[in-house]
Amino acid sequence: MEYNYLGKTDLHVSNVSIGASALGGVFRDIDESDGIAVVREALEEGINYFDVAPAYGGTVAETVLGKALHGIQRERYILSTKAGKYTEPGSYGKDELNYSEKRIRQGLEESMQRLGVDYIDIVHLHDFEYQGFSKVDMAFEEGFPTLLKLKEEGKIGAVSAGIYPMKLWYKVIEEAPVDCILTHNHYCLNDTSGLQLVPGCKKKNIGMINASPFASGLLTGGKVADWHPANGVQRELFEKAAHWCEQAGTHIAKLALQFSLHNTPFQTTMFSTARLSSLKRNLLWAQEPYEQELIAKVRNMLASVIDHQWDYDAGVDNVT
Repeated sequence: MEYNYLGKTDLHVSNVSIGASALGGVFRDIDESDGIAVVREALEEGINYFDVAPAYGGTVAETVLGKALHGIQRERYILSTKAGKYTEPGSYGKDELNYSEKRIRQGLEESMQRLGVDYIDIVHLHDFEYQGFSKVDMAFEEGFPTLLKLKEEGKIGAVSAGIYPMKLWYKVIEEAPVDCILTHNHYCLNDTSGLQLVPGCKKKNIGMINASPFASGLLTGGKVADWHPANGVQRELFEKAAHWCEQAGTHIAKLALQFSLHNTPFQTTMFSTARLSSLKRNLLWAQEPYEQELIAKVRNMLASVIDHQWDYDAGVDNVT
């Protein structure tokens, strides 16, 4: 395992990290014992950074991650959660977006209770582009100042953001007091638009976290969650690419992970799984030679969706 300093923070993160959305059943139903086993094995393999959110599975992911970390020495792991977006159990797609100081403080206390900690290394202001960008002003005027206060009070270590739209990322990097950022689906086999953020982050020494190397399921070769905004034609394209990889004697997920880890400007690349077999497989793939020729062919097959910007906000309408 390799480790990198995350921008202006003093956090030394593993170059491979774990997102806990899968622990909340975001992609499929799971047994919490499977999720706990994944976290414990990840620690043994040298992974030291775990990210979660109260919205993942309606607090379920935080609860499972807290159980997995129970009894583990705090200095062995770096922990981040998110603020501003909250979902009750069993109500995916019916999110509360509230970036007020009162709600963020309340939410953070609830998150720490579920996680079993009294300090969070990084807090990302979460998905404030949702609901048609109607919460952006609130996020900047109340959300980020609240996170700064929490940092000054010693309750959190670093201020960050976790959103998707590129046009909003430029504003965050230019105007928000972030120590690091967490982007998703912007440095993967079918989208490298996240590279456009590198100059601005380097200028301010902002750490960069790359999430979703498997494109929120599109690059796994398996069933894609109903909430994903990709349409039928686009999903079929990824399925054809996955089938081609099988015929070529490889796996599209392997190529996707290798692509996101190879020659990356990000300090860590984060994937999510609740299967021990998937964790071990991914870590093996990460060590195998970079299959440049095959990766180039797959990217060519996906040419019509390269750097396509999905509307994840509209995607919640797919949830029944």
